[in-house]
Amino acid sequence: MQITPHIHAVHVDDKAVSHPGGSNNYFVGDPSEGMVIIDTGDHDRQWTGQILKAYEELGHPPITAIAITHGHRDHVGGLDRVFDAVRAPVRCHPKLVERLAAVVGKENVVRLRSNERIRTGGGVSLAAIFTPGHEEDHICYYLARGKVLFTGDTVLGSSSSTVRDLADYMRSLQKLARLRVEVICPAHGPVVPNPRASRLVTWYINHRNQREQQVLATLRKGIGDVDGMVHDIYPRNLKKGLRQSAARNVRTHLAKLVKEGVVEEVPARYRLKKGG
Repeated sequence: MQITPHIHAVHVDDKAVSHPGGSNNYFVGDPSEGMVIIDTGDHDRQWTGQILKAYEELGHPPITAIAITHGHRDHVGGLDRVFDAVRAPVRCHPKLVERLAAVVGKENVVRLRSNERIRTGGGVSLAAIFTPGHEEDHICYYLARGKVLFTGDTVLGSSSSTVRDLADYMRSLQKLARLRVEVICPAHGPVVPNPRASRLVTWYINHRNQREQQVLATLRKGIGDVDGMVHDIYPRNLKKGLRQSAARNVRTHLAKLVKEGVVEEVPARYRLKKGG
C-alpha cells in the first residue's frame, strides 16, 4: 500500500487487543535507487512473508538499511529472515546493538547517533529521533520530504501506548511536538493524515496530563491501590484484555509522581489471618 511517493506500507492484521487496528512495517525511499525498511515484525512466518512479498512486488529494491524503532518482539522478531533476504546493515539504538548482533552478526549492526540521518533513494533521508519512554531504546524516524513521522510505539494510530518511564516519555512527546508533521506512520493502527496528524502528539500530551490529574484525584479520595484506581478511573465496561494495560499505565503515572516528590509509596501492611 503506497502512502506517499516515497513510502510503502505493509499492513498486518494481527488482531491484537492492546493495539487495535493491526500493525505496520514500512519501505521508505525510491524502489529504483534504494529503500529503508522500518522494523521487521513479529517472529511469525506469515508476517515476515508479507514483508518479503512487498519487497518482491517493489522489484527487489536495494535496501540501504533496516531501521529498528525498538527491541520489542513484534518489531525485531522477523529480523533474521528479513536480513537474510536483503543483506542490509541494521541500524538501531546503541542499547540494542548487542542483542541484535547476536541475531545477524556484530559486523552487520551499526548503532545510530541521535539526529543522525539515514540515506535512502530518491534524494530523501530519515532523521533518527531518540524517544525513550515506551522503551529506553526507542527511536522515531522523521522524513522531511512530506513531513512524515514514523512513530513506532510512541504514538499509535487508534489507541494510547503503554509506557515504561513516563517522565522520559513526556519529554519525548514534547520533542516530537516541535516537528512539523503532516502524516504519522505508526507501528500499530491506521496511518494518520492531516489534519489529525498535526494534532495527534499534542493530544497524547494532553491525554497523559489528564490521566495524571485523575490519578491524583483518586489519591485524594483515599484510594491507594492500583486495582482500585483502575476501577475508579477507567470505564466499568473496559475490555478484560485492556485492564492489565490500564494498571500498567496507572503504575507509570505513580512512579513519575513519586520521582517528582508529589506522591510517596506507603509500605505494604500485614495482618494475621483468621485463626492465626
